[in-house]
Amino acid sequence: MARKKVTLGVEIGGTLTVLGFVDKYGTCLGVSSIATNPHQQSSTFFRRLYEESQQLLHSIPETLEIVGVGIGAPNANYYRGTIEQPPNLSWLYVDVVAEMRQYLDVPVAVTNDANAAAIGEKLFGAAQGMRDFIVIMLDTGLGSGIVANGELVYGADGFAGEIGHTIVDPDGRECGCGRKGCLETYASAKGICRTVQELIATTTDESELRLVSFERLNAAMVRDAALRGDRLALEAFERTGRILGMKLADSVAHLSPEAIILFGSLAEAGDLIFQPTRRSMEEHLLGIFKGKVKLLPSGLREENSAVLGAGALIWNDLYKHTHQRATHVA
Repeated sequence: MARKKVTLGVEIGGTLTVLGFVDKYGTCLGVSSIATNPHQQSSTFFRRLYEESQQLLHSIPETLEIVGVGIGAPNANYYRGTIEQPPNLSWLYVDVVAEMRQYLDVPVAVTNDANAAAIGEKLFGAAQGMRDFIVIMLDTGLGSGIVANGELVYGADGFAGEIGHTIVDPDGRECGCGRKGCLETYASAKGICRTVQELIATTTDESELRLVSFERLNAAMVRDAALRGDRLALEAFERTGRILGMKLADSVAHLSPEAIILFGSLAEAGDLIFQPTRRSMEEHLLGIFKGKVKLLPSGLREENSAVLGAGALIWNDLYKHTHQRATHVA
């Protein structure tokens, strides 16, 4: 029986790590997860990851051949194949390629989760056929992946594309990176909750959110309140979109993308975040870009998006190598 070629896609989070197998058409053939246990040694984690991948492999009725491992992780460096001083993990520096190659003699690629999402959108999602686009991940923080001329932008050191850490206000909110006023402190799941708290403190609008402590408040509560017409929640989305759209207009001036794709938990609010962001972006765009840049939702299935993005890393590398060989022969 012929073996179906798949990549192993892995998304390493601070609490949970998700893994699954992805074929060349973007179909997930089984998904599983393990606790990351961030205070464990990295070598123990990668052994557990391999063992779980083998259990998952044997649970799938089809015969699969793993052709590579793609990993999305915080502070991952594609050039060096490393994870370096990741937040929420006790690992200081991990050679991910070496760790995985102990168990699987296949190509291994690692990058941050937003870059992985960008490649996932390019191969399997909303950016199919595009060569210039930006993916913005609106989750706990704000991640971004930039594709220019068909290639993911890594920069000189592998860490390019930190749109979430461009400055909105140099005297603004404290950011986890140690600076003040970063975009992700305003346009993210945590950011919108901080905006709600500011509105509670500075306005007299009635709101169901006044009854929720800051420790309990989350972006889903803000979204649900807004859908019920809560004025304070609606204003929080308006302010978030206004700031995000303004900074995206700056990114357009730098990169001239065909589209910007919003992805992640806050993007699931749909028009609540898309409409104010689109208005603000158009308002702040340089004239030559007005009306040209699409603002799109993700085209990846949300429940498997992390695995698809990570698995797409290897498929993308394999396609590039095949094209380079063909060009060289020609």
